Amino acid sequence: MNTICAWFDIPVSDMDRAVKFYEDVTGLTLKRAKIPGSKETANFGTEGCLFKAPEDAPSHIGSRVYFSAAPSIEEWISRIEASGGKVLVPKTPIGEGMGQYAYFEDSEGNRVGLHSKD
Repeated sequence: MNTICAWFDIPVSDMDRAVKFYEDVTGLTLKRAKIPGSKETANFGTEGCLFKAPEDAPSHIGSRVYFSAAPSIEEWISRIEASGGKVLVPKTPIGEGMGQYAYFEDSEGNRVGLHSKD
């Protein structure tokens, strides 16, 4: 199967709080940048970023981003809860051979998914 997602933005209200949350949860160091027009980003790498802009607001509705939760969804959930996030849907089987998923609320109020094939 080919991957068709080229990029994702996760809207934030407080960039400092969101960067700390996602760095704690993912173990990555996000690279921050200013974009002309009072927009600010913190990149995860080549896949996407946190994005602060007047026209965007965190929410539970709309498109969903799923992180590949390696080595396990349980490990991610423990880091999410320790970092101030909230589990919305616990680890749930999808179907035979499709793995598991979970949803959490991040520090900004976004609903974000986790996925694991194990």
